[in-house]
Amino acid sequence: MALQNWAGNLTYTGELVSPATREEAARVVRDADAVRALGTRHSFSAIADTPGILLSTAALPATVEIDPAARIARVSGGLRYGDVAERLQAEGWALANLASLPHISVAGAIATGTHGSGDRNRSLAGSVAGVELLMADGTIQWFRRGDPDFVGVVVSLGALGVVLDVELDIEPTYDIAQTVYERVPWDAALEDLSAVTSLGHSVSLFSTWADPDVADQLWLKARVDETPAPANMLGSLPASEPRHPLPGVSAENCTVQGGVAGPWLERLPHFRLGFTPSQGDELQSEYFVDRRDAPAAIRALRELSPRFAPLLLVNEVRTIAADDLWLSGAYGRESVGLHFTWRRDEEGVRAVLPHIENALAPYAARPHWGKVFTMASADIRARYPRFDDAVALRERLDPTGTFRNAFLAALGL
Repeated sequence: MALQNWAGNLTYTGELVSPATREEAARVVRDADAVRALGTRHSFSAIADTPGILLSTAALPATVEIDPAARIARVSGGLRYGDVAERLQAEGWALANLASLPHISVAGAIATGTHGSGDRNRSLAGSVAGVELLMADGTIQWFRRGDPDFVGVVVSLGALGVVLDVELDIEPTYDIAQTVYERVPWDAALEDLSAVTSLGHSVSLFSTWADPDVADQLWLKARVDETPAPANMLGSLPASEPRHPLPGVSAENCTVQGGVAGPWLERLPHFRLGFTPSQGDELQSEYFVDRRDAPAAIRALRELSPRFAPLLLVNEVRTIAADDLWLSGAYGRESVGLHFTWRRDEEGVRAVLPHIENALAPYAARPHWGKVFTMASADIRARYPRFDDAVALRERLDPTGTFRNAFLAALGL
């Protein structure tokens, strides 16, 4: 049976290999002409594909080792974030943030700059203190925070090697309460967007654009040791019962709402680990803009929404703190992610994306590497000040091009 990605919109072309030991993984990489690391296959782009070897690290020994003094956890890159979170919670520790889905692999999420939400929260890659890479020649090398190459290695698009282990910053466990508000007026929200997004540890605004005047839902995730959720949000009240971000879909798969406090790992994601996340039968796109430009960018989407709304399941707006990782969507700027969950109509989505990308062009939008986009490579490269440095790093660390594929070649990486 053909190997597909999570959404089913992409069929991989290579041979899947799942080594059980590091030695076996090193032999596979050393003997191969072309290799790409394959995680939980949640990317909607062809970033992980290759006609060569698709190397999964899921069968390698699973590691979660906690150093309480250093506040660092060493974890296997092939583990899902949800599995790591459970191990940390059992020992009284936590991560600063999680993505909306806990089902994604640590290595894959980091390599693509995947993120959660929150004004003070960097992308998941921002919590990385060290990366252990299996290089093209079969050797293993650590890159740690402070090393000259570290800022180019973390969000690497898989271009430098296979991530074996990752060191993550951790902190003592904490509780979160999640409250969902309905029909938040966009005009009021955009008048001072920062005042809205700063109300909790994590804030997401969801809109179907069926009514362009309101965001259908606002999800506020507040730490219990911080300011509690307000009784109303710009005049909008909390939902009377649990909600799914997609209209008409049962909230059974979603994390607990209603302001009921619970452990961080059971509130920060939108979806529960034991259930199918989101809808499943979908496509996704996302673009990052400077937080200062976000109100104007959202207004541009609002104006364009009649053109893309028939294809849209839901649009999510989230903030991400700036970082210094060369190929991160939040490199060098406090950012807002404009996320689109689409109906699985790839032809239709690809036809409408150029209009969205043109509308966001004045704001130097950067596409999420693991999502569907049509932006010209030259435009993408121009929006990353250290892109040429990333190219030079790839040429130095993988001179034979073992980890290069068509996706990277099209970018000039």
